[in-house]
Amino acid sequence: MRLPLLNRRRLLAASVSTAAALPFVSACGAEPAQAAKSFPKGKTEAEWKKLLTRDQFYVLREAGTERAFTSPLNKEKRKGTFFCAGCANRLYASATKYDSGTGWPSFWQAIDKGAVGTSTDYLLGYPRTEVHCADCGGHLGHIFGDGPQPTGKRHCINGVALKFVPA
Repeated sequence: MRLPLLNRRRLLAASVSTAAALPFVSACGAEPAQAAKSFPKGKTEAEWKKLLTRDQFYVLREAGTERAFTSPLNKEKRKGTFFCAGCANRLYASATKYDSGTGWPSFWQAIDKGAVGTSTDYLLGYPRTEVHCADCGGHLGHIFGDGPQPTGKRHCINGVALKFVPA
């Protein structure tokens, strides 16, 4: 079976940077927070596979990334709320969504303090802030410090991990 190009790129980047990253990772205890934590809406892998599409499972449960510019939610401009596609937790309000030009839906903050959680991701050999659903632990994307005011944050979210409900 042929792996999608994005998977090969991620695998190559991870292998190339592993030698340099291992001392840093082991020194910092890089185990993702969601791996060691149970969530209120946790399910078994089999239950998640029944509930989610293949793409949703890949992103939410295996920390995958959808291809840039492929999500219809990237262009969603209506007023409404973005929910976790896995457990229906309220995550983002349309008022905080903006076009970052990256090809993924971007938000400058979550809908409230308890909607999302974060952990440190070393997949590419350097620390990144991974963002996940606080209720089910599903991987949503990453948070970067190059967003607009008032927060200066960019929550770069996989559209397949979201469900939009118009107001």
